Parts: sequence; C-alpha cells; structure tokens
Amino acid sequence: MNDLFTLVDWSRAQFALTAIYHWLFVPLTLGLGVIVGIMETIYYRTGDERWKTITKYWMTLFGVNFAIGVATGIILEFQFGTNWSNYSWFVGDIFGAPLAIEGIMAFFMEATFIAVMFFGWNKVSKRFHLASTWLTAIGASISALWILVANSWMQYPVGMKFDPETARNVMDDFWALVLSPVAINKFFHSVSAGWVLGGIFVVGVSSWYLLKNRENFLAKQSIRVGAWVGLVGALVVAYTGDGSAYEVADKQPMKLAAMEGVYHGKKGQELIAFGILNPAKEFNNNEKEFLFDIPIPKLLSILATREVDGFVPGINDIIDGGYPDKNLKGEEIIALSAQEKMKRGRLAIAALADFNTARQNNDTTAMDEARARLEANYEYFGYGYVDSVEQLIPHVPFVFYSFHIMIILGGYFILFFILVLVLSYKEKLPNLKWMLWVAILTIPLGYVCLEAGWIVAEMGRQPWVIQDIMPTFAAISKIEVASVQTTFWLFAALFTILLIAEVGIMLKQIKKGTEKNN
Repeated sequence: MNDLFTLVDWSRAQFALTAIYHWLFVPLTLGLGVIVGIMETIYYRTGDERWKTITKYWMTLFGVNFAIGVATGIILEFQFGTNWSNYSWFVGDIFGAPLAIEGIMAFFMEATFIAVMFFGWNKVSKRFHLASTWLTAIGASISALWILVANSWMQYPVGMKFDPETARNVMDDFWALVLSPVAINKFFHSVSAGWVLGGIFVVGVSSWYLLKNRENFLAKQSIRVGAWVGLVGALVVAYTGDGSAYEVADKQPMKLAAMEGVYHGKKGQELIAFGILNPAKEFNNNEKEFLFDIPIPKLLSILATREVDGFVPGINDIIDGGYPDKNLKGEEIIALSAQEKMKRGRLAIAALADFNTARQNNDTTAMDEARARLEANYEYFGYGYVDSVEQLIPHVPFVFYSFHIMIILGGYFILFFILVLVLSYKEKLPNLKWMLWVAILTIPLGYVCLEAGWIVAEMGRQPWVIQDIMPTFAAISKIEVASVQTTFWLFAALFTILLIAEVGIMLKQIKKGTEKNN
C-alpha cells in the first residue's frame, strides 16, 4: 500500500507540474489573441499605420507564448496514456471525444490561420488577414472549450452509462456532456480569466514604456485596449465565478466546504471574507475552525442556495450525512453518510464481479440480477475503493487559502482596471510613476491568481479523478515509481528551461520595442 501511494503521489505531482506550467501560457494566449484582434480591427477600420505597428508588436509576443503553450499541452495529454491508463480505459470512450474534437477543430484552425496571421502581411487582403487573426484567437478559445468540457465531465459526470460487459463507461448523451452547467460556467470563467491576464500584461508592459518615455503612442493606446479587455474579463469572471460556486455547492459540496473552511453546516451560513485556519482543526475534533476570521453574515447561503437561510453542509455534515440533498437526477433526498456510500460502492463492485462470473457461466438470470444491483448502486461506485472517511476530505488549508487569494486578487483587478482607465482618459497616467510601477508589479499577481484558481478546481475535488465514480489512486498506471520520479525531474527541468527561454525572448522583444515592426 505504501508503494501504491508513493506511485499515486508522484503521478499526481507530475501531472500537476505539467498542468501548472501549461496554465502559465494558455491564459495569456487567450487574452492576447483577443487584444491583438481588437487592435488589428482598429487598424482595418482607420487605416492608421501606427495601429498596424502596434498590432504586429503584440502579435510577436503572442506568438512566442503560443508556441510554448502548445508544447506543454501536448505533453499533458500524453500523460493520460502513460500515467493514468486505468482512467483512460475506464472512461476513454467519453473523455477522448472532446480531446479528439479539440485536435480536429481547434488545432487545425489555429495551425492554418496563425501562418496567415504572421506571414500574410502584404500577401493577402487586409480583410482576410484580419479574419485570420480573429480565427486564430477563436481557435484558441475553441481549444479551451473542449479541454474544459472534458475537465468538467470529471467534476460532474453526465451523459454516460456504465457497460458491465466491457467494464467501461460509454457516452449516451453527447449534448448533456457539452451543455453541462459546470462546463458552461467553467468555459466562460476560464476564458475571461485569460482576458484579465492579457489585459494586465498589456497594461504592465505599456506602463514600462511610459516609465522609460518610449513608444508613447503604442503604450497609451495599448493601455486603453488592454484595460477595457481586462475590465470586461474581470466582470465576466466575477459573474461566472458566482455561477461556478452555485454549481460546486450543488454537485461538489465537499469542495465548497473546503473552499470556505466550513466544518459544521447551518442555515444562513456566513461567508469568510478572509481568515486564518486553526492548524489543530480536524473533522472529528472540537477545535475552533479559525484563529482569526472576517465573516459576512448569510452570504455563503445566498451564493450556494440562492436563499438567505439556505442550509450549507460542512465537512462533518457531508461525512455524517442526514441533511437535505439532491441526487444526480436532481431528486430531493436525504444525504447518505460516507460510510453508507462506501458500503453501496462495495455492493456495486461486488455486483460487477458477480456479473462477470454469471456471464462466463452463460447464466442470463444471474447476469440480469447482478446488473440491477450494479445500476442501483453505481453512483457510489468509487466509494467502494475508499478505506476511510478521512480520504474523502481534500487538503483544506491548500484549497481555502488558494480560493481566498483568487477572490481577493479578482476584486483588486476590477479596481485596478477602473483606475487605469480613469487615469488614462484624463491623461494623468504617464505622470504617475507610482501607478506605472503598480501596473508592472500587477503582472505576476495575475499569474498567481490564475494558478490559485486551478488549484481550487483540482485540489478541491480530491480524492476524485471522476467525482464519486473513480478515486485518483484507482486511476493510475501500474508502472515503476522510479520511472515517474525520473520523468518528473526531466519535465521539471525541461519546462523550467522553456519558461526561462520564453521570458528571455519576451523581455528582449519588449526592450527592443517596435524597432523591427514598422
């Protein structure tokens, strides 16, 4: 068992490493794609060659970031086959579909039009070039759509049924998968977060030019475009974040409890604006949850249930059960305890074994009986692999602090963009060196916020790789721990080199400015 968990830990670490690095590049690609499209649209409509210069400048930075993002993304998808083969076998018929569509639709679109975008100046019409720029940006968003559809299905598995004859899940409703409320919220939340980062990046780099008294036209105009895109993105992030929180409360209550550090649920649950968790607190002791906290009365109930006095379960409630809940079909039920779910999960696993035995013996009556038991308990299938209720609780401090860092920075970004726009239109920004430095130093905060959001989404759903259906430790490949350790460090070195290379190339381009873009 120790060897197993060592393998699980290293496999998770390797996937997290790849995803964290990949997520450094994807949001900036999404944000810069839109900003470059807007800038070229202005050039197309005005005919002002200065806007062409601005467009080509930011397009160069977009291209560098885009290339590195593709490299890390390909490695990420290969890991499903190398490190998570049990998962790939169990749900490949479902999970593989959106990934395949992403490759066919998004990659081909991006690969085709990005060539025109970079090399088509003066070779195709202005209208066709503009269309190519926007289609490249749209292709990046389509790529994000299908990846997030796949990820959302892991968090809320719908549109499927389990086939006991193959021991695999198969898709039976493609549109339920695509139009899942979790997928819709996650897509708009993630893409608009990219707009925020793109806006922060453009405003920050342009502020550096104003500090150096260089590229003044580029800097002033870019700040306005970047700040508008960032502000719209930040407002969409806030709106979809509310929708995401509601979906989490409905479908992943343990994640919400960890996000807010709630152990004992109640009606009219307060939201913790910020707090310091008590490190001695565990789900089965009577220690206080917080050493310090700033609560907002009843707000968590409003966000989670849309009712002022709605009941929000805590970690203890979810483990003990007995509170009003809904099943996967949306029917009102009384929540089962974790122990009861584990019992039903074992019944489902036993029923699958009985089905296979009956199938080998050509006993159709026994097969039908086993199938019925399996279907009755399948929604708790993953609990059958869980040994203790402690395994069902994610790392609360990690999730709690990541969530609150994300929320605080998200609020800051809205105020930041509003202030930048006001100062920009009043022509005061170039003379306020302190504000220009704030804009520059906000760039790393954008990355911190987005990585924190990814941590909340993925760490908050542990121990599940597929919510309630498959725990992470049942999804791994049976490979040597040393192999995973070796590739972990190889990937860490490779990704770090790529990151350093990208930062170096982009800094060199920023220092050079529009020297060769005119």
